[in-house]
Amino acid sequence: MEKIGLYIHIPFCRSKCPYCDFYSSVKAGDMTDVYTDSVTEHIDLWRGRIDKKADTLYIGGGTPSLLGGGRIAKIIEAAKVFGDFDEVTVECNPSCVEDDFFKKIASAGANRISLGLQSAVDSERKKLGRLAGRKEIEKCIADAENAGIGNISVDVMLGIPCQTEKSFDETLGFCISCGADHISAYMLKLEPGTFFYKNKDRLNLPDDDFTADMYLKMVSQLSEAGFAQYEISNFAKEGYESRHNLKYWNCDEYLGIGPAAHSFINGKRFFYNRDTDAFIGGEEPVEDGAGGGFDEYMMLRLRLKEGIDFGEIRARYPDADTESIKKKADVFVKKGLAKLCGGRLSLTPEGFLLSNSVISSLI
Repeated sequence: MEKIGLYIHIPFCRSKCPYCDFYSSVKAGDMTDVYTDSVTEHIDLWRGRIDKKADTLYIGGGTPSLLGGGRIAKIIEAAKVFGDFDEVTVECNPSCVEDDFFKKIASAGANRISLGLQSAVDSERKKLGRLAGRKEIEKCIADAENAGIGNISVDVMLGIPCQTEKSFDETLGFCISCGADHISAYMLKLEPGTFFYKNKDRLNLPDDDFTADMYLKMVSQLSEAGFAQYEISNFAKEGYESRHNLKYWNCDEYLGIGPAAHSFINGKRFFYNRDTDAFIGGEEPVEDGAGGGFDEYMMLRLRLKEGIDFGEIRARYPDADTESIKKKADVFVKKGLAKLCGGRLSLTPEGFLLSNSVISSLI
């Protein structure tokens, strides 16, 4: 039986970043203990409902580190009813990490952190609402390593306010030299309802051509530094790919616990409402229809550098018209946006920049 991934959402932040539309609240107050207890209760509830083991645990948010190391450790320990985890990731904000945070979560089994860097340039970080500076980030990485956490991922953003080629080079240089094993690099997207969206005409954003050029430059530079691209936005040293996130892109099963958390179990999708009080009160998830169909599989797998294997498709989806896909892909191959080789179709870095259009055309 294939093992699932387990995701826990922590919906609290010290402040709301101006670009973020993830579900979170800045009013944690005295709810941290109540919420932690609620999560552990939901873990036990789901363990009694599904006969599946998990081998990855991802604690995201929000700002999980805002709960403190002791509460995160409690959640990790509770989650072990799903079995032994090969990978336990905890998202951390450098401005919300207590002195013994990494020691506490490492003692419970955390072996990977995802650190919200966004930029190594302090002036850019301030525009993004990030409260910590570069020195605090360096200290976090050192503290995590000293606690025995040997798998460190950092997040960076492209196309942010006032970003230049020089400043992006500085951020890339920092990522390469700081001790990170994994880098997630996302292009800024202006989400409706965010502060950035409401003030988009005053942000001094670089244009799309600049952002595309920086993306392709990043792919090349990270490859030279030993970070292989394995997904549109993700790069890793050999053996340090995110095992949990690969479950999403491979259309594998996962269980999400917490407000706004989504799940895919037994061919069905469901999610918790974006309401912390309702989650604590025991509100059941909302059904979201069937999942794992051919179009969904194609959309997710083509995010990966290895792309799709037509033999695997025929085994998983016997009725899929693979010959039609190959014919449609030909135009993208000729334009350098895709590669078709040995029964496998994948997108090039240039194709990743236009992935939504390319994938839509193929499916």
